[in-house]
Amino acid sequence: MRPYLLGVPPYANTAPLYRYLKPSKTLAFRHGVPTQLNGWVLKGEVGLSLVSSYFFLQNQDLLVALPDFSVAVLGRVYSVNLFHKKPLPELSRVALTTESATSVALLKWLLKEEGAQPTYERRAGGVELLSEFDGVLLIGDRAIAAYARLLPALPSYPEALPTRFGEVWVSDLSMLWFQKTRLPFVFALWAARKDLLPPKPVVERMRRARRRGLAHLGQVAKSEADRLKVQPALMEHYLWNFRYHLEAPDLLGLEAFAQVLGLPFRIRFSE
Repeated sequence: MRPYLLGVPPYANTAPLYRYLKPSKTLAFRHGVPTQLNGWVLKGEVGLSLVSSYFFLQNQDLLVALPDFSVAVLGRVYSVNLFHKKPLPELSRVALTTESATSVALLKWLLKEEGAQPTYERRAGGVELLSEFDGVLLIGDRAIAAYARLLPALPSYPEALPTRFGEVWVSDLSMLWFQKTRLPFVFALWAARKDLLPPKPVVERMRRARRRGLAHLGQVAKSEADRLKVQPALMEHYLWNFRYHLEAPDLLGLEAFAQVLGLPFRIRFSE
């Protein structure tokens, strides 16, 4: 029998969920960025996957979500950042990540709320794109690593982390969302096609792995910090900031995101 295939993004913020989830004869991983994972789960090429919230909301009639898993944040997320050289209302040309649709949709709504009407272009790259654009949207490991490189030293308490470095501002999209809605922002959910429900033993293994990952968050953070070559204390603060359980406030945030996108909200769960 072929192993059940789980879609997993290669980002530090998901490491607590699967660090202690080991491949076996019955379970295998397929790694990809969110835009890849979205397509794989819809085609049935993976059974269960982390998918972006924007993709999930667009395909609610085809998908079911695990009822107690999410990648969400209340306030700053540190890894969905717009690096920019002008105040938000003055931005005229913005480079967009090629890895995520959710962050792009969120940014466009936030900038519209700020009165900005920039042109957008999908571009692979990093902060160096600021030589061509007023702003650059980065997500995941690329964003946290870019922020860490700008940070001269880690403050004694994380709340003091700066958001401006010379001529470069760093706007955290999750914090901008919170300031406007006072709600968490759900970046991703575990989802499957409703005709390909995940086996219960796989879901139970995922729950045990999450529990262990959160119980050993310092070890997970140290490993991810070494991989990305960032300060371990910054990585630890980054990871403990996430909400991994899709609780009632997260569902309210997800519903609010659906509303601003003009989409219905009729989430269905796998169990």
